[in-house]
Order: sequence, then C-alpha cells, then structure tokens
Amino acid sequence: LLAAQCERGLFQEVFPAQSAEEQLPALLEPGRPPLAAYCGFDPTADSLHVGHLLPVMALLHFQRAGHDVIAVARALRAGLERLFGNHRELFWEPGAGRLGRAALLDNARWLGREPLLRFLGGAGGRLRMGTLLSRQSCQARLRSAEGMSLAEFLYPALQAYDFLHLHRHHGCRIQLGGHDQMGNIMSGYELVTKMTGAEVFGITVPLITSTTGDKLGKTAGNAVWLNREKTSPFELYQFFVRQQDNVVEKYLKLFTFLPLEEIAHIMEMHAKEPEKWGPQKRLAAEVTKLVHGREGLESAKRCTKALYYSSVEALEEMSDQELQELFRQATSAELLLEPGMTVLDLCRKANAIPDGPSGYRKITDGGVSINGNRVTNPETVLILGQHILKNGVSLLRVGKKNYYIIKWLQL
Repeated sequence: LLAAQCERGLFQEVFPAQSAEEQLPALLEPGRPPLAAYCGFDPTADSLHVGHLLPVMALLHFQRAGHDVIAVARALRAGLERLFGNHRELFWEPGAGRLGRAALLDNARWLGREPLLRFLGGAGGRLRMGTLLSRQSCQARLRSAEGMSLAEFLYPALQAYDFLHLHRHHGCRIQLGGHDQMGNIMSGYELVTKMTGAEVFGITVPLITSTTGDKLGKTAGNAVWLNREKTSPFELYQFFVRQQDNVVEKYLKLFTFLPLEEIAHIMEMHAKEPEKWGPQKRLAAEVTKLVHGREGLESAKRCTKALYYSSVEALEEMSDQELQELFRQATSAELLLEPGMTVLDLCRKANAIPDGPSGYRKITDGGVSINGNRVTNPETVLILGQHILKNGVSLLRVGKKNYYIIKWLQL
C-alpha cells in the first residue's frame, strides 16, 4: 500500500519519517490485523469539492487494502456516503478480498461533551505553546492584517483531540490530510504519543492547484464542487477533460484506480494520437463515475454531445434537469404550437430577437439556430421532429451564447 501510493504520487509525506519507515510497512502487510485511518473534512461548506478528492482517494486506497477508514464530517456526510457507495458498487470486485469498513462520524459527538476545564487540564496541558506558534499556518495568520482569533489558534488542538479520541475509541493509528495539514497532523501525533505512548502516523496527500498555482477550494473561490446542485456532472467532466498534457498522466495516477501499466499504455497511445485527447477523456470518465455514478457519467456524455457535437439524439434524450444544468443562463419559455407557426414567430414569442427589421435580419444573417441547426429563412414553418424534438423541447440559440429552452405545450 505505501509503496504503491508513493509511486502513484498520492502519499506525499509520511510522518514521523523514521518510525514510519521502520514500522508502518510491516503494520500494513496483507494478513496483519487491519489498521484504522481517518481524515477530517472542513464542515463550513455544504459540499465537497475537487480539492477534497485526494484525501478521499487516500481513504479508499486504505479501504481497498482491507483497512478500516473514518471520515469526520457532518454537513458533508451525504457527499462522502455517495463517494464510498459509488466506489463499492462500481470500482470494487466482490472477490478481491476484504473491503475495509467505512465510518462517517461527527466530532461534535465527543467535542461537544468535553468540559472546557477538563480539556485544558488534559489535552491542553500536553500541547506546547512554542510548537503551536511555530507552525507555518499559525505564523502566516499572525502576520496577516486580520490577525488570528483564539478560536482559530485552538483549531489544531481540537483536531489533535479528534485523533486522540479516535485512537482511544476506534483504534485509529493513521491520520490523513492535505499537505497543508501537516502542522495539525503533527500536533495530533504529539498529543496521542504523549497521552497514550502509542506509535501513530500521519500521511499527507498533494494539494491540487489551478493553472495559476492557486489551491483549489472554497476559500480561493475556484472550487469545482462534487454536489450536483453546485457543479453538474457535465461541468465536472469538462473540468477534467480540459486538463493539459503536462498534468494528465499525474492526475490519472492520483484520481483513478487504473493500474500504472494501463496508464502508461494510455499515454503511449496519446503520444501517437494526441488529437483524440484519450487520457483526458478517460480521466474525466473515471472521476465523474466515482462522484456521480454511472448515470452521472452518461448525463455528462449526453450534455457533451448536445453542446459540442450538436447531437439531436442527445438533446432528445436529455431530461429537464440536464437542460437546466447545461444551459444555466438560458431563458426558459413555455409556448403553444399554433398552426403555421414560423421561425420568426418562435423567436418573437420567446423574446429572443428585437421587433422590426433588425430581428428579421438577425435570422437571415445566420444568427439563429434551432437544435444546433442554423436557420436563415424567417418564414420557415416549424416542423415536429426537426425544429421540435420528440421530448417536446426546442433549443433556440441567438448569437453565440444566448440560449432559450422552449417547452411546447399540448403537442
């Protein structure tokens, strides 16, 4: 497990280095009793985002190796349950050995019952101020214009206490987190070892950054969410399809369960046929399937065909939800189909063109398309099956970006 994930680049740093090197490989050997590993997730948002995927992948790789995993979150519970469920259903072969247990816990259950004075006299007495103040994250906040509140300063202490509680009550010996969590993980290690004498470990995973080098996430304002209401399966799929050649091999290793030999073959084929974007499409498919399931992947592919390949068949198969997701800024209108209704009538009833000659010219100049097909004769009568799809919908586009979703009544 350790060697494989270090080779993939998923496990970036293992702490403490010496004892981890000496003891952890033996503890993780197949046939040994399973270990428990945990990761905590920031509960201040109502959805996971792409930046959370690598800690989740780390938990899943532990689970696949037969070890038990714990995710500490409340608001994010539904998203984590979906990821663990999709993995179990779509990426795990029943005969492949033991799939470790997965538990989703809320740390309010133990932190909320811990009296302040008892916490300060117990865990608080074992955490040293010098060490906490020396952490890079603490130093950065102290130097910032906003400064650092007491609540923010105590956050590492509470996270350390989570590790202690999970070690005592769930046998947890490994804490996973993003590389920026190393200081907090070290605090947890120090607290557990001082209070129990047990040997525990921390493992960090890389941070995913944007093309400008910014960390992807809620705070940076560039989050790609894993909740469908915030980021559709199509948008998630497109995020990974658009990844550049210089990162796609790395992302295939980090974000998928594909064997390294298969990834190498995919990259070999890509070198011969780069115009097919094979690695990007495989990456996007694997991640979308993990996050949104098989149906979510099919939805993403339908939307891709409809938008980029003007596929009438894909448009006809799309649900109302998919149309709204694909054309988030589109205006929706419900219209009655009247005998002899023309393209010009449709555009005017949808308020898609101005009245008078300029609206007429908008059509004759080629600025209007229906269901992906340009129409240049304003007097063309609307035809069922051509201008109006089998699902009772027309997709009207005026100019390059102005979409109108027309739902026809009483067809």
